[in-house]
Formats: sequence, structure tokens, C-alpha cells
Amino acid sequence: MEQQTKNQTRKKFLLWGAAALSSIGILKYFRSPKTQKTETVKMLSQDGTLVEIDKSLLANATKKISNAELQQWVNKNNP
Repeated sequence: MEQQTKNQTRKKFLLWGAAALSSIGILKYFRSPKTQKTETVKMLSQDGTLVEIDKSLLANATKKISNAELQQWVNKNNP
């Protein structure tokens, strides 16, 4: 009789443990997805305010401009 109660309590313990582990595994699928951190870049706008822009929105520059080109662009845009 004592052997049967030991086996039953052991089976209950194993079943409860398996149920707990499976419920944890199932909860992982139903959890809302984590928000992804987007990388932002701080830049100055034309009027001098500081803004943060998502890095994915910026175009990848294939070629860097020279100082002379930059100075020509600044002189052209400033009357």
C-alpha cells in the first residue's frame, strides 16, 4: 500500500512539473513581441534645432564630398 502511494505522489509531482514547464513554453509564443530599439542619429536642422532621425531613413552615402564641394554648396545656398 505504501509503495502505491509513493508511486502516485511521484507521478503527480512529475505531471505537475511537466505541466508547469509546458505552460512556460506555451506562454513564450503568446507573449507580445518586444519592441525593437531603433538606432537614431542626432542632427541639426536648417533652423538650428536638434532632431533625432531613425538611422534606417538616412541614405547611405557612397562617396564623401570634398571640402571644396561643401564650400561651393554652402556659398550657393546662402545668398
